[in-house]
Amino acid sequence: MKTERQKMTAGEPYNQFDPELIERRVLMRKKLAVINAEPDNTKRNEGYKALIEDTGADFFVEADFKFDYGFNIHIGDHFYGNYDMTFLDTCPITIGSHCYFGPNVGLYTPVHPLDYKQRDADVELGAPITIGDSCWFGGRVTVLPGVTLGNHVVVGAGSVVTKSFGDDVVIAGNPARIIKHL
Repeated sequence: MKTERQKMTAGEPYNQFDPELIERRVLMRKKLAVINAEPDNTKRNEGYKALIEDTGADFFVEADFKFDYGFNIHIGDHFYGNYDMTFLDTCPITIGSHCYFGPNVGLYTPVHPLDYKQRDADVELGAPITIGDSCWFGGRVTVLPGVTLGNHVVVGAGSVVTKSFGDDVVIAGNPARIIKHL
């Protein structure tokens, strides 16, 4: 029998108010409050790295960085994240190498059922987000559950990415669409 955490990470319906999951979210909020207040860049980023499942070399994030669990975040080498990033990591968030995110980027893997009876029963599920290598996100980009972006994708500021795109494109808008092929 799977735990609620195992079901959540697999994208299966799970109880979002499971005590183990609540405990982890509360722990992350407490730890992130301390880390986000740290003015020393090196100490702050060491703190973030200690909470995230895996990060590559040259990982750097400005404060504030928020996430639910940390164990579903996987970031490649040479990552830069500007101020106020939010990663809702109920399912895996995988980011390739050489990626740069502007301020206020949000990656959201949770999915709430359309059926109100399921929502009322506290059922939640999710879908992973995968981002390829050498991607650049402008400020206030939002990526929704289940999106995969290929390599060398540029996402314009303020975009809401609701579907997947392949390699070598510039996308922008709400919903995001291809503006240019690279």
